[in-house]
Amino acid sequence: MPLEGVPHREAGKFMTTEEVVGIAQEFVRLGVDKIRLTGGEPLVKKGAEDIIRALGKLPITLSLTTNGILVYRFIDVFKEAGITSLNVSLDSLQEDRFNAISRRSYFKQIMENIQLLLDHDFRVKINVVLIKGTNDDEIVDFVQWSVREQISVQFIEFMPFDGNNWDREKTVSEGEILATLDDHFGKQNIEKLEDSPNSTSRNFKIDGAKGSFGIISTVTNPFCDSCNRIRLTADGKIKNCLFSNDEADLLQAFRQGNDLTPIIQTALFKKKAGLGGLRQLDNETIDSHENRSMITIGG
Repeated sequence: MPLEGVPHREAGKFMTTEEVVGIAQEFVRLGVDKIRLTGGEPLVKKGAEDIIRALGKLPITLSLTTNGILVYRFIDVFKEAGITSLNVSLDSLQEDRFNAISRRSYFKQIMENIQLLLDHDFRVKINVVLIKGTNDDEIVDFVQWSVREQISVQFIEFMPFDGNNWDREKTVSEGEILATLDDHFGKQNIEKLEDSPNSTSRNFKIDGAKGSFGIISTVTNPFCDSCNRIRLTADGKIKNCLFSNDEADLLQAFRQGNDLTPIIQTALFKKKAGLGGLRQLDNETIDSHENRSMITIGG
């Protein structure tokens, strides 16, 4: 979240609880069998518990990505909806550093909520956006955490969005991450795990560890050829790739009672072969590529 915040938009431009569920049902009818609530922060949305409960009744696997602050309020809701796995965003294990990155002071509460999830037998993935010179010196510390606890740490490459001051030189590649871990743990002690179909991460485990770690290398080693994801933004638009600036408006069509199927199909068929049509990711390309900031996408 930028220090100055973001401009507020009218509530009527966003999906209501009923619209989130209604549009989700259309996707399920077309074959979608997994839904993830993300953001922004999904748990701050008014009626979040109603959305979670309603989606939990659909024939899908439901999961959620959260900043971890409000988790304690939703434990019973998660269980009722059949959620078994959550992703928690945490970019540092050092309290002062985390507070500086997030511009908030919720570190202790987030760590307590992560432990709460573990105590209630949820599978927990920790999302770590690595930025060179900011938190890349904590790679070993995060993996050590996965050795001690049954968590999965996901290292995510710093990705370009409007307003996040992206610079390719700040990207920490998969090769650099593995080299750091090889030096510390020994290459022979790092086991490559089998990745699930359409996985965005390459997954590993330290010999004898309770948990595991993965690397999502969107920039240096894209997984576009196997990507089967589509995002419905908080204001009801389809993004067929996070990097794409081409959006299809489902919300207005839904409110007018129109058939959503052709809109969804057209959006899917327009998906580019890689990175939303960007042939390369460098500072010059990104500067000339219009896209939303991540905090205004939601979904």
